[in-house]
Amino acid sequence: IKDGKPQPGQIALLSLTGGEASTITTVPHGSSHPVWSPDGKRIAFLSDANPEDLRKENLEKDKEKDKRAAEPDHESDIRIITRAVYRMNGAGYLDPKHHQHIWIEEVPASGDTQMKPEAKQLTTGNFDESDPQFTPDGSRIIFRTIQNAEPYYDLPQTKVMQVPAEGGAAELIRRIDMGVSGISLSPDGKRLAFHASVTKPVRSYSEPDLWVMDLAPNSTPKNLTVNYDYDMGSGVGGDNEAPRGGGREALAWSPDGARLIDTVAKQGRAVLVSVDTQSGAVTELTKGDQAVEDYSQSKDGKTAIVEISTPVMIDELFALAPEGGQRQITYINDDLFSQLDLTPPEELWYTSFDGKKIQAWIQKPPHFDSSKKYPLVLNIHGGPHGAYGWIFDHEFQYMAAKGYVVLYPNPRGSTSYGQAFGNIIQYHYPGDDFKDLMAGVDEMLKKSYIDPNKLGVTGGSGGGLLTDWTVGHTTRFKAAVAQRDIADWASWWYTADFTLFQPSWFKAPPFDDPQDFVNRSPITYIKQVKTPMMFILGDADYRTPPTSGGEQMFRALKFMRIPSVMVRFPRESHELSRSGEPWHRVERLDHITGWFDKWLMAESKPEYNQPSEVNARASAAH
Repeated sequence: IKDGKPQPGQIALLSLTGGEASTITTVPHGSSHPVWSPDGKRIAFLSDANPEDLRKENLEKDKEKDKRAAEPDHESDIRIITRAVYRMNGAGYLDPKHHQHIWIEEVPASGDTQMKPEAKQLTTGNFDESDPQFTPDGSRIIFRTIQNAEPYYDLPQTKVMQVPAEGGAAELIRRIDMGVSGISLSPDGKRLAFHASVTKPVRSYSEPDLWVMDLAPNSTPKNLTVNYDYDMGSGVGGDNEAPRGGGREALAWSPDGARLIDTVAKQGRAVLVSVDTQSGAVTELTKGDQAVEDYSQSKDGKTAIVEISTPVMIDELFALAPEGGQRQITYINDDLFSQLDLTPPEELWYTSFDGKKIQAWIQKPPHFDSSKKYPLVLNIHGGPHGAYGWIFDHEFQYMAAKGYVVLYPNPRGSTSYGQAFGNIIQYHYPGDDFKDLMAGVDEMLKKSYIDPNKLGVTGGSGGGLLTDWTVGHTTRFKAAVAQRDIADWASWWYTADFTLFQPSWFKAPPFDDPQDFVNRSPITYIKQVKTPMMFILGDADYRTPPTSGGEQMFRALKFMRIPSVMVRFPRESHELSRSGEPWHRVERLDHITGWFDKWLMAESKPEYNQPSEVNARASAAH
């Protein structure tokens, strides 16, 4: 903290024997994504500091030395925007004057906490760089970049480049006609592994595959998992790990370069797998109803440490033996969880209207009694290309603890079931996925313990959209909570933090095919809505701006005198449920269950009373 303002993050060293960390970088705008050189004497990192920042820093230093130094020039805070993508959820407004470049710095000798080495900038220009990695001999740094100021006009492309670690001109190694992530150099420095999705045809959902490519001239990327129809480098969605936190470890090569270790999303599970770098044969290394969220491999490749989550366990570390045995080595939450009554969900596979098999989970309340009747809450995931699964989720456990049975399905369009299942909703979203959800509710109503008169529905993001859609197409639900929703597709097309300039979700923009946007917008069906609704919105949500979602629904429902409430969370982005401020995350859960308590449990919730109710009581009192 300086002058009452938080300062940008810097890189610090911490001895594994303990003690205090010492900061070694002092770059304006901060430092991130550090990478050790092979000999451990240098660290490469990313920073978006530019020459003007360095000039101002030097000016500030001069001021400290000479109180008579001139004050810095006034810096305007207005924004001149020329790009279609000009802000990003969580990050705020983008700054085209600052780009992530690669820097390098010597590591101070052990115990020398006073030395502040000088950082050296290796790359420049008007584009960002990502994933810096040293070659095995430490002489070069490989990285990826797009180098396209307006990439939304084109199909994804990536440039793999290198720069001398001592400084010099960056040079192109290969251009790849796909969007690439998670690049990783082989131990001999001759091959590159990465995740990417094919770009043609343009789809709503293109499954990520694992690729390898020789760095020799004229080499062509090879898709190792073309015949493995699951999502490489992926997982399933929970709310126990912040999606905007630190990056995952790069793809891990075996010491001999014969195998790659990766995670895969497969039918509601996240599995650690080994992939043969020649044949593409996939071997699953972990088993069971769980989600591997991260991993790290020992230098000899014989042991992996995996971070595992289950519906009743948050992120503990396990040692994974070559034969697949898992040995738990951390018990961080045992004391807390011993005070809670957490129960695993019940897996449910059911048949939808057209014969498709849908996977879902049923979270029952603690001390469940099948002879009783319980209210049911349908919880819909977002994306729409995402997936629920065998992972911890506070939301489901919390609702169950409040006395609700929670059904959380993976309708068509969900990931972890293959390319065709994920992409089938292209140009038909929402649509048949809604039918999948209703088929799941029908399946639950066959169970004697569900009260058919106490049904609720909620969901966030794409699930918020489907919540809005649901109440416009059925009156079976007695209460609904739409979170971070979309009500008007055309409005969202114009205001979201990313573009749909490619024909991925819609075949044309709203001014060329307005009727398609109207037909698929929940606000079109607002007159059919009879369900009391709550809208949970983040004031800093640029992914689904409130003006395109809950605000529209709320205003319309108020006109129609349908009970409705907006709950606004200041400072919160689209990631409220996963990485929002802790108290806001708790309050969010309280409001979701509070709305259902009012309408499904008949509990008194005066904070949700409509003004007309207040007026009626006041008149009766007089």
